[in-house]
Amino acid sequence: MLESLKETLKNLPHEPGVYKFFNKNHEIIYVGKAKNLKNRVSSYFNNAQQHSYKTLRLVSQIVQIEFTLVANELEALLLENNLIKNHQPRYNIMLKDGKTYPYLCLTKEHFPRLIVTRQLDRSQGAFFGPYPQVRAMQTLLSLIKELFPLRTCTLLLSQENIKARKFKLCLEYHIGNCKAPCENLQTEQEYDEQIAQIKQILKGNTQTVLQYFKQKMMQCAQELAFEKAEEYKQKFFTIEQFQAKSTVVNPNLHDIDVWAIVSNEENAFVSFMSVKNGAIIYTQNIEIKKKLDESDSEIFTFLLADFRAQGISKAEEVISNVAPNIDFEQLTLTIPKIGDKKKLLELALKNALFARKESIEKKLQIASRKQGYSLLKEMQEALRLPEIPTDIECFDNSNIQGTNPVAAMVHFKDGKPYKKEYRHFHIKTVEGANDFASMYEIITRRYQRLKEENKPLPQLIIIDGGKGQLSSACQALKDLDMYGKMPIIGIAKKLEEIYFPEDEIPIHLSKKSPVLKLIQRIRDETHRFAITFHRNTRSKNSLHTDLENIEGIGEKTIEAVLKHFKTISNIANANASDIEKIIGKAKAKLIIDYFQKKAAQ
Repeated sequence: MLESLKETLKNLPHEPGVYKFFNKNHEIIYVGKAKNLKNRVSSYFNNAQQHSYKTLRLVSQIVQIEFTLVANELEALLLENNLIKNHQPRYNIMLKDGKTYPYLCLTKEHFPRLIVTRQLDRSQGAFFGPYPQVRAMQTLLSLIKELFPLRTCTLLLSQENIKARKFKLCLEYHIGNCKAPCENLQTEQEYDEQIAQIKQILKGNTQTVLQYFKQKMMQCAQELAFEKAEEYKQKFFTIEQFQAKSTVVNPNLHDIDVWAIVSNEENAFVSFMSVKNGAIIYTQNIEIKKKLDESDSEIFTFLLADFRAQGISKAEEVISNVAPNIDFEQLTLTIPKIGDKKKLLELALKNALFARKESIEKKLQIASRKQGYSLLKEMQEALRLPEIPTDIECFDNSNIQGTNPVAAMVHFKDGKPYKKEYRHFHIKTVEGANDFASMYEIITRRYQRLKEENKPLPQLIIIDGGKGQLSSACQALKDLDMYGKMPIIGIAKKLEEIYFPEDEIPIHLSKKSPVLKLIQRIRDETHRFAITFHRNTRSKNSLHTDLENIEGIGEKTIEAVLKHFKTISNIANANASDIEKIIGKAKAKLIIDYFQKKAAQ
């Protein structure tokens, strides 16, 4: 240890404060708070075997220590918070990403305006927020604009200017967004009444606003001003609908902030909810990357102090699943065991656990993509492809003794099935079982369409079959003038040989090769897709065969009968009266006669 560090540690006081660790470049790499500076800072350099790898790495980079004494632990927490935001040390968790959240401000002027701002200047008016979720703020703003027509202009609406008629009506008045106080069409008293109701909504007190509209509605009804009463009624319902979007928990629960935190070795996941008048009016989920071995209690303490400094958390009662490691003044903390508060905490915990699960799944997806990319890179090298085959298309034919010939194509993207691009083909130009001609047809149809629609081509085509199938596919590409624009290979079923165009000798990949396993998986998926389609086609055709032979029975009649009786056998054995109920007497007679003649043969 450096002599200067030893001297600093020796002279540290046993008092609360904030300490800063510097590296050799004189950069702050860690800021911490302590109830007892000497004990806390010395602990980093004692009992090294008890520290994690991250902490040991931090300690190895410390060349200088500075500290600031404060009156108590709460002041230490607030100072630590500010220093972390200003310096963003490498080994501290980041409570915010540096951006400022927007506020809603009711300006301090005649006929106040409601504006969105990121500059917190209390001299400009009354501020509400901040709003970390801008969408929630915009929803609230839209509600207020719907209920209360406010001016948006920046005119100086003093009584002298209004009396002097210095202003003219603008478009906002004509479309109903403003009642034109500039022309004295709305009094300042009436306008201020609106502002009072808006303040209640911004504070979350919608019950007060509902009561106000209800009184106005009743008053107008008594004065026989029914149109005005209807207007207040609609505003009343608008507030009710807005309130219904909040999760109502218990009207006896008033102002409460709910915190839940769960963590793993790398991250902490925090769910915050604000409850007003028995309804959850605001929620936010936060993910924090741990830099050292911060406990849930430490992270919660940081966040609680930060949210209260920002004005996001305002309630005097906080419920949580962990306790902060310092006491906050004028704050009641509860870790509930039963009742509605426990249910609220369980809801917050559910959100935090879901956020953790979502984060884990996201990391697994990223790891899977990286693994898939590595495998595709290996495929590129094994098959000598010009680029990584992120898009692969594979083709297969299916027919039984030449009946109902069909084909299928599957599309793999980044090594995984991309079912949106799967395709079925009915063979149209080939009679009987001719796999080579069928392959020529479907390759022609597929890539002629991509060519005409100017769509991107795959980086690899796989043909389920040997040299003959591959040659037919290559000929189709040549006739389209697309040969050579896409690598193409064939895979023979028996020995799993890989054939290349114009190469007599196939290559054999190791049975354990991940590349061969991926090719086999793509081939097997194509075969499954083709077989399923063939079975469905054959089944559909066999169902229709007998009925289509009956003169006078059309497609709609066949569908109606099959929908009711399910099978041809059921139709053949059905009573005439049962069939008549479905398709009528005349057509039922045709079907009964047909099956009677067939049975007599």
